[in-house]
Amino acid sequence: MKQIKTISLLLLILSSAYIQASNKDKSGEKAPNILFIAIDDMNDWTGFLGGHPQAITPNMDKLAAKGVNFTNAHCSAPGCSPSRNALLYGIEPFNSGLYPFYEHAIHEQLMERYTTLPRLLKENGYITYGAGKIHHGQKGDEREWSDFFELQNSRKEFKEGEGYQVGNSKKMSFRPTINADEQHVDYQVASYGIDVLNEKHNKPFFLAVGLVKPHLPFDCPERFFNALPEKIMTPALWEDDLKDIPAEGNSFRRAGDDKRFKKDNAWEDVRRAYLACISWADFNIGRVLDALEESEYADNTIVVLWSDHGFHLGEKMSFKKFTLWEEATRVPFIIYDGRDKLNKEGKIYKPAVSLINIYRTLADFAGIEAPAYVDGESLVPVLENTDAELSKPTITSWGRGNYAVRTGEWRYIRYFDGTEELYNHQSDANEWYNLANDSQYLKVKEMLAARLPKQDAETIQQYISPWSVYGVDKEKWKTKKK
Repeated sequence: MKQIKTISLLLLILSSAYIQASNKDKSGEKAPNILFIAIDDMNDWTGFLGGHPQAITPNMDKLAAKGVNFTNAHCSAPGCSPSRNALLYGIEPFNSGLYPFYEHAIHEQLMERYTTLPRLLKENGYITYGAGKIHHGQKGDEREWSDFFELQNSRKEFKEGEGYQVGNSKKMSFRPTINADEQHVDYQVASYGIDVLNEKHNKPFFLAVGLVKPHLPFDCPERFFNALPEKIMTPALWEDDLKDIPAEGNSFRRAGDDKRFKKDNAWEDVRRAYLACISWADFNIGRVLDALEESEYADNTIVVLWSDHGFHLGEKMSFKKFTLWEEATRVPFIIYDGRDKLNKEGKIYKPAVSLINIYRTLADFAGIEAPAYVDGESLVPVLENTDAELSKPTITSWGRGNYAVRTGEWRYIRYFDGTEELYNHQSDANEWYNLANDSQYLKVKEMLAARLPKQDAETIQQYISPWSVYGVDKEKWKTKKK
């Protein structure tokens, strides 16, 4: 009996030692907490990115002013499903075959092949909390989450006669709401995050807060509409913008929405509602950031804020995302390390950077080895020295064979049929002039083309959403889209 007690005590000591060791990073310091703020469909219409002069985003601006603001950040794919799959499973679409949208059932298959970021952290000593939209549809898997917030009853009441709506569509709605904040999804999600930050934790935590706005419908509390100027400024547009765009790129556009909004004289209402929803998202982000600042975890928490892709508001005569142009690929991306007390002021990183790097970066912060298949590279060296250069390219995919590569100066797009676009962002930030057929830029194209994937994975066929298939597989799924 004495021997059994001795063995039990030894196992308890070893278990305790293992847990303590797993709660430390590679330097031996206590592993940091991670606040992971995911935003849906937010482009660069923020104060800290300067995408629209009337944007009201004081809380994100404050975070950018003390963290590292990646001003040239881009998604792996310009759609929720492929973008989030790439980021959370850690693998580019051209390596995974996950180019289009998929039904939610795809995740069981993916969980057998890959280790998600929250699962990696949970399996290595972290308590993992999630709320709202993190995956595209996947929620509450116990392999990933210690706890996942279950949404309470939510409802919306609208200010009568205000805003714009396409027929009776619930999705194509751009209207102010008048019911209590607590009855909105994003408010509840942020409140869950605040509750977690107010709790006592004896292990490092990963807290993922996923806000849905400014995703459609563009509905949010009335006061965020009222805070905007009476006249909403139109983004830079050019009527001849489409003349030099290849057929595949042109097929990405949501031209019908642009025509409808013009016919209804509704573009200003749409843009106002989008800006209002951005401010609503900023408000809820501010609530969570304030709770962190007031908590005991402020000095040992890393904040990562990102959006899954950008959004067109009339540029290129398009609406929504789903293109390989700047409006659809550029995203807000900020990392703030609360442990760094030496650097009181924020930094700006201007070279192109991909969200695919988030997985390796957080694994590096946590002192955990990422799976060998994971793409990207750790941004920790960049956070320490913003003059540091990344070795891997920034690539966005939309359909097998359709890719854009972004550098500090250039955007080069090559479609599956060999057609191309090339834009110089130093002289043409709006991407109005396609230089791909200008012979004087042949070497530039060759340099950029060398950074594109040398081969691409076959598209995973199960659980596909046919409407979202482009590139090599487009013809195969064309009849199923109808």
